[in-house]
Amino acid sequence: MIKATIKATGFLKSERDGYWPWLFILPVLLGLTVFTYGPIAASFGLSFTYWNLLGKPAFVGFENYQAVMADPLFWKSFGVTWLFVLASTVAEVLLALLIAVKLNQMAAGFLSRFQPLFRSAYFLPFITPMVSVSLVWGWLYEPQYGLFNWLLQSLHLIHAPVAWLYDPDTALWAVVILRVWKNMGYTVLIFLAALQGVPESILESADLDGASPFKRFFQVMLPMITPTMFFVVIVSMINAFQVFDAVYLLTQGGPDHSTELLVYWMFKNAFEFYKIGPASAIAYILFVVILLLTLLQWQMRKRWVLHEEDAA
Repeated sequence: MIKATIKATGFLKSERDGYWPWLFILPVLLGLTVFTYGPIAASFGLSFTYWNLLGKPAFVGFENYQAVMADPLFWKSFGVTWLFVLASTVAEVLLALLIAVKLNQMAAGFLSRFQPLFRSAYFLPFITPMVSVSLVWGWLYEPQYGLFNWLLQSLHLIHAPVAWLYDPDTALWAVVILRVWKNMGYTVLIFLAALQGVPESILESADLDGASPFKRFFQVMLPMITPTMFFVVIVSMINAFQVFDAVYLLTQGGPDHSTELLVYWMFKNAFEFYKIGPASAIAYILFVVILLLTLLQWQMRKRWVLHEEDAA
């Protein structure tokens, strides 16, 4: 297939040139093998062994999976992860949709000239390195001198400083807010592209029928972008399950394991406790959870995703 495609472009002059396509894709294949497929296969094998990074791995069968499933901290981490995924996904999707609708409305008004500026401003956090973002937000969350506490106290919304990252009741929500702010720009642009792709003729027909702005959005525009919303929800949830850097940089899973997400718990097992087998088992348990959740959403899409054929 690759050779036929390139030959159709005129690049291949004879059958002797058939090795050129494979030569061009060889670096990619090597990179995927060494850095992706190789580690995936190795971690699967290590999930059935005992290994502390020293000596040779010893095969133990399903003992790692049994130990992980019997660990109370795993289940606490599992529950914290689900709460984090649901909260961050719902907040990100709803806020991004609201912002995208406002930006789409700006395209027809006086502020249309500023739309590129707003798009760039919303997208900028997404491409900013998490290390830089975490340093800034760590200062914003600082109990005594942080901007958030100062602002809330100035508005008389709180009477005492809030220990955002040091209180089990607020630490997880602080990470959720950071994650939503960091990733929302990408989702905004996806929704904005979908809204701008709604056929103008359909919107004009709704206006001629006397539809109010509320009905115009919920009965015309929103059903048209449900395929995009389906994509955004799946991607957002998968990304939320894999969050590690924000927890590592801000809370290290604390306080009292209140931000101990599964990926961070896996990291601690591997590189703090040197339990490579249980860490690999956690990785594959997480893989199965994400796979089952994605398949469930794929089946449920038939109930609420409309106009899939038009989107395709």
